Amino acid sequence: MAPLKIGVVDQSPVRTGGTGADALRETLELARLCERLGYSRYWLAEHHSTNSFAGSAPEVLLPMVAAATREMRVGTGGVLLTHYSPFKIAEQFRVLETLFPGRIDLAVGRAPGGDMRTVQALQYGRGAVPIEAFPQQVEDLAGWLGNTFDRSAHPWGRVRAMPRGDSVPDLWLLGSGGDGGYIAAEHGTSFAFAQFISGVDAAPFVRAYRERFRPSAHLPAPRASVAVSVICAETRDEARRLASGGELWRRRIMRGYDRGIPSPDEALAELEPGWQPPPPGQDGARIVAGTPGEVRAELLRIADHCGVEEMMAVTVMHDFAARRRSYELLAGAMELEPRISG
Repeated sequence: MAPLKIGVVDQSPVRTGGTGADALRETLELARLCERLGYSRYWLAEHHSTNSFAGSAPEVLLPMVAAATREMRVGTGGVLLTHYSPFKIAEQFRVLETLFPGRIDLAVGRAPGGDMRTVQALQYGRGAVPIEAFPQQVEDLAGWLGNTFDRSAHPWGRVRAMPRGDSVPDLWLLGSGGDGGYIAAEHGTSFAFAQFISGVDAAPFVRAYRERFRPSAHLPAPRASVAVSVICAETRDEARRLASGGELWRRRIMRGYDRGIPSPDEALAELEPGWQPPPPGQDGARIVAGTPGEVRAELLRIADHCGVEEMMAVTVMHDFAARRRSYELLAGAMELEPRISG
């Protein structure tokens, strides 16, 4: 059995007292580290009008990450396709694939990425794209990425996404519930389930995706991953302490309070006494927090439960040094193979 692959989803978190510039510099530094440590891929998230995450334009940050690394696959996790033209996204990512051949992932989602006013600003001048149009957007995006439209029969047959190239970005569809896996299966794309967002068990959604998968020109068999928050530390108490900032941030966001990722001291002072991350073995848990051995065991359990060969780790905390250390400990625990050239 092949070793479990571990990738990264980076939201470019902004800590309280920090800046967006700090967060973007840390993203580049963390990408270099994860390349050396042997992570499988490095994805950038898209968020808008928030004080907590600096990644508002992953298509702009992505070439910087690709240039800062050499071998690791890099991409988006993801581009919020409902706001954009599939043709323009295909052009952007064909340029990226031409510059960094064989390394570019394009994961797309249909989440709004902000509140209603932010969504209206993103769709300025053209109104909303109906949610029921999303499957057609995915189909058109795939057609332009591969330039596979029939020139004589398809309405877009004479519209080509440039530049031409020998390879095509890998297309992934993101989901956190609902019918995202069905859409990925119907269009023959890879599927990534964001359990760290939904807090629901990924297994039924991954299973449904595999059962309904239709092979496509670029993906002959189903491929899926599951993303969870991961906090890895030398001791269980330290992992709990580090995880507390993300928990307080989540609760504050639900109350409309957006001031960045709080420190553990601030979080533990505000959370209820004795707060703990969810224990291992809880299907659908957003976060896995513990010692290297505990985190390894739980990630392997989740991967087996969901039937995936790759997990994506999302590590959000106030202190960047502790965040780096978490990824170092995780790489060691999962026995990732370091890249000498990274």
